[in-house]
Amino acid sequence: MTCRLLVDVETIEALDALPKKTRVRLMDHFRRIRSSPENFSDYHERDGTGRRVEICAFAGHAIHFWIDHADQHIKILALKPAD
Repeated sequence: MTCRLLVDVETIEALDALPKKTRVRLMDHFRRIRSSPENFSDYHERDGTGRRVEICAFAGHAIHFWIDHADQHIKILALKPAD
């Protein structure tokens, strides 16, 4: 499946606050997630509407994303510090 990658504006703002090297690594990882999202889910949770949100731990961050099969989008919803 070829998907379009969409990134939430708050995630972009969080990326902008990071050092360039970290930002580049995360953006590259976002692209890898897009190419094969089912291979990058470390765990998942449900959002307020019951939708399954995948979470990928990478480089000290938790990348929250939704695989929107209907629209063929991978939607990066949040970037949070990983515990």
